[in-house]
Amino acid sequence: MTLSVLIIDDDAGMRSVLRKIIAGMDEAECSGEAADGAEGVRLCLELKPDIVFVDVDMPVMNGIEAAGKIVEALPNTRLVFCTAHSKYMPDAFELYATDYLIKPFKTDRVRQTIRRICKEQLKKRTSAVKTIMLKNRDGMTFLPVADIIMVYKENRVTNIVTGEASYISSESLGDIYKRLDDNEYFKCHRAYIVKISAITKIHPYGRWTYNVSLKGTDKTALITHEKLEELQELLRV
Repeated sequence: MTLSVLIIDDDAGMRSVLRKIIAGMDEAECSGEAADGAEGVRLCLELKPDIVFVDVDMPVMNGIEAAGKIVEALPNTRLVFCTAHSKYMPDAFELYATDYLIKPFKTDRVRQTIRRICKEQLKKRTSAVKTIMLKNRDGMTFLPVADIIMVYKENRVTNIVTGEASYISSESLGDIYKRLDDNEYFKCHRAYIVKISAITKIHPYGRWTYNVSLKGTDKTALITHEKLEELQELLRV
């Protein structure tokens, strides 16, 4: 699962720091940023992000007021306050803030927060779809989810691989992943999703990357070192 993140902070340097942290994670991507609360609210309504990192002391509209408007319009969006002042903490948690980071904070603290939210979102999946409908020029293809071995993105195109054929989808990799059972499928790389039970071998490909061989296809996927550790933890009995 890849979560979309919006950054609202009047400090360009802080926006840059958060953007770089997010860019280095498979679990999240930065969908936009704003330099004041009013612009942040407008972007939230437009982009509907999963997570909003919001400062408190900002021009035009402060972070507490902006967060209130965001919660009212998008109750499922998770708020993470980033501020140099602890005094706003009670107000923040009254707005159901997920976390409250006091500047300066360590980069690992941001990563931990994003990963925790990602895990919580995965747990919310109560059921998975049984069939995916793919639209193409020739009409629609109905593909049983259980037949999917791998999904990958190449040249801005999402490809779905089964034991019988490959299909092209106009949906993003993240949208398809949301429709798969996280107990059976794993996003092992920014551009790859694999069926866990189809994995036969993982071997080195580069310094921090590995190749994943799968039953039913001669195509291979990539997995990062970080994601390999996550997969090992997931499968540990």
